[in-house]
Amino acid sequence: MKIHEYQAKAILARYGVTTPRGEVAFTKEEAREGAARLKSPVVVVKAQIHAGGRGKAGGVKLAHSPDEAAEIASHMLGMNLVTIQTGPTGRIVKRLLIEEGLNIKRELYLSLLVDRASGKVIFMGSAAGGMEIEEVAKDHPEAILQETINPVVGLQAYQARKIAFGLGLPGEVAALAVPFLQSLYRAFLDTDASMLEINPVVVTGDGRLVALDAKMTLDDNALFRHKELRELRDLDEEDPLEVEASKYGLNYIKLDGSVACMVNGAGLAMATMDIIKYAGGSPANFLDVGGGASADQVKNAFRILMSDPSVRAVFINIFGGILRCDVLATGVVAAAKDLQLKVPVVVRMEGTNVEVGQKILRDSQLNFTIAADMKDGAKKVVALAGGAR
Repeated sequence: MKIHEYQAKAILARYGVTTPRGEVAFTKEEAREGAARLKSPVVVVKAQIHAGGRGKAGGVKLAHSPDEAAEIASHMLGMNLVTIQTGPTGRIVKRLLIEEGLNIKRELYLSLLVDRASGKVIFMGSAAGGMEIEEVAKDHPEAILQETINPVVGLQAYQARKIAFGLGLPGEVAALAVPFLQSLYRAFLDTDASMLEINPVVVTGDGRLVALDAKMTLDDNALFRHKELRELRDLDEEDPLEVEASKYGLNYIKLDGSVACMVNGAGLAMATMDIIKYAGGSPANFLDVGGGASADQVKNAFRILMSDPSVRAVFINIFGGILRCDVLATGVVAAAKDLQLKVPVVVRMEGTNVEVGQKILRDSQLNFTIAADMKDGAKKVVALAGGAR
């Protein structure tokens, strides 16, 4: 689950991380009032969306008075902000962060994330703050510092000092960096975050370290431990179909193809998308109904797939284990009848009660195509969807 910059900064501040003073605003007048309360000669008006690259896209502006902040807010609120991370559809700006301006001397990059190779948290840093870190890593990989953290002992002071000196911080600021970095690590750990990125961390004219930006992603699987963090979810920033799928315990991600996929198991879902591409088609989604899906969940999954107007055919690829093939077939038939299905459906089933499931599909008198195997199913569904795209 992604959260907004102002929400991430509020979390970090509770752990002693220095952040700029700021207020969230949902209207022009709230922006004016917030800027007035800050009493800063310069305030920054920042669009709050779940994507980076806002500055280059016009989502970060400087104001020199409360009235100017309100004027900027009036134009920014409601705008469709298109950045390198939003894709061409962009995001509608519905909230702003009004923040004090700072005297910036240096910009640095810091992040914490779970490293799958080591199975541990790693701390990354770079002196090239304020830049797109992907470009820095691509062109100058030597500029990225990494420290692997032992989960038993956590981030040690010597590791924090190593990062600080690696970033070229002078002695006085390096001393401040140790508690700063350790606070970031505690915030990351305590919230069960999967990613925390500060780009940039700035050194101010008076020698302070300040988190000027903050991006934070929380592990959905751990949110049962953090009821207060669940409230930070902004459904406006998520795809409506993905939000709908989450209500029924379905794992759904919308893609830009024309072949809808309904699969049980993430590995099989990935393989299904691959084989559709191999057959010359393009998947419209990732949908894992899970191993123990009920007929009702299958029905809701089908409804969500059909809500995507770009879908021209559906490929159902199920290995019946916990989810029996007859249960799947019953849900598919019920959904097809309720939704008055108008697109072709190809079904490949293997496993428990496969013969019963196939009989249910055949006896339904609906236009289902039963495939012999995955390759056969992929070829048939791509052809029914109109061929290669």
